Amino acid sequence: MEPSSYASEKKGKNGIKRIINAFGYSKDGLAAAYRYESAFRQVFWLNLILIVLALFLDFGPAIKMVLVAASFISLITELFNTAVEAAVDHTSTEKHELAKRAKDAGSAAQLMALFMLFIVWIIALTA
Repeated sequence: MEPSSYASEKKGKNGIKRIINAFGYSKDGLAAAYRYESAFRQVFWLNLILIVLALFLDFGPAIKMVLVAASFISLITELFNTAVEAAVDHTSTEKHELAKRAKDAGSAAQLMALFMLFIVWIIALTA
């Protein structure tokens, strides 16, 4: 990487400046996912409601932690899925078997995260 390249300029920071930059990139990533991905918006609002319910319903602390963790796993998985889709689309929007596999795998990961969330909630509500 050449010293004057954009990537080295951004990644070459150290200490508190790097942490501040990383926070900004994370904030930008969340904002872009929310703005451009309806699936992320849907998962965001679903999990916000579920987290509020988990905190206010009469569950013990351990169950509350599991419910909140499951919600965050679902949100994190959707962010990864969004990143994979954006990277694949950036490379090419043409139909390609590998692109389909990548996008389908991201979608399957989110399905598993939502399935886990559903099971955890069913167990918490029936325990």
